[in-house]
Amino acid sequence: MAPCKHIIWDWNGTLLDDLQACVDAINILLARRHLPAVTVQQYLDVFDFPVRNYYLKLGFDFSRDNWDAVAVEYHAAYATTSLASPLRQGVKATLNTLKAHNIGVSILSACELGLLKRMLKERGIIHYFEHIYGLNDLYASSKVDLGHSLLKKSGLPRANTLMVGDTTHDHEVAQAMGIPCLLMTGGHQSEAKLTALHSPIATTLDDVLRYILKQP
Repeated sequence: MAPCKHIIWDWNGTLLDDLQACVDAINILLARRHLPAVTVQQYLDVFDFPVRNYYLKLGFDFSRDNWDAVAVEYHAAYATTSLASPLRQGVKATLNTLKAHNIGVSILSACELGLLKRMLKERGIIHYFEHIYGLNDLYASSKVDLGHSLLKKSGLPRANTLMVGDTTHDHEVAQAMGIPCLLMTGGHQSEAKLTALHSPIATTLDDVLRYILKQP
């Protein structure tokens, strides 16, 4: 790719280490319906976008359950389980390094925008981001339209803008936006799913910096 001047970060699983919080939240909903709990590995193997399909794979029956009500129920559980979810190791150091190199940063997330901004404020990093884009509902559907809106309103040059995320959907969004993508392991999908896409892979934020700054 051309020299990177701006990074569009995903939030959940990429900058926020909330994997366990999401597993715990979905298991609360599964227990209420007498459905089998999922392990972390099962979650990594099954989680996908649109999230509604992922619920179906876990055994939810939307002929009985109202999807809107389930989305609200999940976020109520997640609001509790995610309270202690930390940033990924090295997030603030990474953001400071990028700032020192005049590389701008934004967030493009399937998280509801109000919740997203609250979590960024609570973790003391909201001031780093030039643009913060989240969904206006709780359904965690596609980020493609949101990504196009971000590029159009910000005027970011596609050739110099990189998407960094932790799911196959981030890869799909980057392709739809016409920008390169770097995928991170340790988030919400298994490494096997990510490597199958043949995009560059990072394990840590130090790897991300090396990729961007072309450090040995």
